[in-house]
Amino acid sequence: MDAPEQPQLYLITPPVFDLDSFPDRMARVLDGAEIACIRLTLATRDEAEIARAADTLREVAHARDIALVITDHLLMVERLGLDGVHLSDAAKSVRAARKALGADAIVGSFCGGSRHDGMAAGEAGADYVAFGPLGASALDDGSVAELDLFQWWSQVIEVPVVAEGGLTPDLVAALAPCTDFFGLGDEIWSAEDPLLALKQLLAPLG
Repeated sequence: MDAPEQPQLYLITPPVFDLDSFPDRMARVLDGAEIACIRLTLATRDEAEIARAADTLREVAHARDIALVITDHLLMVERLGLDGVHLSDAAKSVRAARKALGADAIVGSFCGGSRHDGMAAGEAGADYVAFGPLGASALDDGSVAELDLFQWWSQVIEVPVVAEGGLTPDLVAALAPCTDFFGLGDEIWSAEDPLLALKQLLAPLG
């Protein structure tokens, strides 16, 4: 498979955010950059809190024809009118999620730095596989997904791949030829101006 000319952008929400201010911060990023998908990733296990956040962000996303998926809460996808689920347990739940949500839903799988888990997720029906982190990040156990994993994947595997976690401008430049998506989260939300941070991070793409 030929690598994409330009990777698409995949936004990942912070694990905790203020529902009064974050939707406007997110909307500004969506209006200033071309975003393919948003992942709602919340630390809370409170169903009502997750539902409120999902309802609010879904309106912002769907008004701009952008898909919104949720991390792990499979049973909430249809109830909240979301576009799919992002699974954080490598390939373990992909087949069950696909069966539960049907062919049209987005099912993604985070596979750390494991080529084996990525291939298993793809074979089980994942729409995309995410590898990471790429640099210093709190994701997973602190191990890093190596550049050669993405190079190999882009040459051999058809399933789209997301590079996420600890991205820097140098990593963006190195990964651009061999990833389909950049997953952007804390790299931009920790900045005072997320849109400016996004543009600085992607500056190597020209």
